[in-house]
Amino acid sequence: MVKFSICACAQFRESFTSAFFQTASKTWFPGHMYKGMLQMQAKLAVVDCIIEVHDARIPFSGRNPKFYSMLTAVKPHILVLNKSDLIENSARKKITDKLQKTNQNVLFTDCKASSKGGVSKIIPSAIELIKDSEQYNRENVSANINLMVIGIPNVGKSSLINRLRNIHLNRKKATHVGATPGVTKSVLEKIKISEDPLVYLFDTPGIMQPCITNIEVALKLGLCRTLKDNIVGEELMADYLLYWLNKQKNFRYVKCFNLPEATDDVRMLLFHIAKNENLVKKIRNAEGSVQLFPDILSSSMHFIRAFRDGKFGKTDIRY
Repeated sequence: MVKFSICACAQFRESFTSAFFQTASKTWFPGHMYKGMLQMQAKLAVVDCIIEVHDARIPFSGRNPKFYSMLTAVKPHILVLNKSDLIENSARKKITDKLQKTNQNVLFTDCKASSKGGVSKIIPSAIELIKDSEQYNRENVSANINLMVIGIPNVGKSSLINRLRNIHLNRKKATHVGATPGVTKSVLEKIKISEDPLVYLFDTPGIMQPCITNIEVALKLGLCRTLKDNIVGEELMADYLLYWLNKQKNFRYVKCFNLPEATDDVRMLLFHIAKNENLVKKIRNAEGSVQLFPDILSSSMHFIRAFRDGKFGKTDIRY
């Protein structure tokens, strides 16, 4: 049996729908985010350039529109698409071309790479933008440069800061890095990232837009860990991931989980994973005996982790 010929003939969903629809804005925009936005505005007068960090896998989804209206519209601005190692190189030009149509300055970075790559271009690019901007009116051109790093949660802002310090100062990390959203809670004091030229920056908390009404945007953010898994829903994310992989004709999950063929039925997939990986939960019935049932939550997370770990290859979820 040739699995991929079967995949090619299978019928898959043309669009994604779900009964799930809730904004949960209080959870997605907690108090520290509101305070953080006020702190960022208060620091804006001493900021020369804003570095907005976003996940390269979702370049057109989830960027907080408040950043433009309240911050980047009045300051030179660089969009840094981080985690670029997780997308195909061929996707970069398409992403850049689309973003440059709205006059956005774009850099791709991979903070985990041993080479300096796009990270080394950030300070030179910022300096050029500052010098060319109408806001650059300092009398002392040798004065230090102040940058502000902004972005939604868990896109690699702290990793980028630490990488900049490592490249330009040969120093270890100045900010804590976490695998879940919401590690940085407040705007910090100046962090030096370069001696010559003298450059400082302000770290900021991840600021999510207050209300996400588009379910696909929420699911993309969840898959990329910018929203916590339990907020979006693990099984729902697994279903969307399956839909997306099939839509992109990426059937690597078939071999990864030893399926007989591709499927559009997420419950069948999750039951199969639970059986193969022995993911079960014990439930005591009314008679007092223990029964074993497939652990769908664990199966969902197992499937999602495979995507996050790159087991389905480099893939972005742009559209």
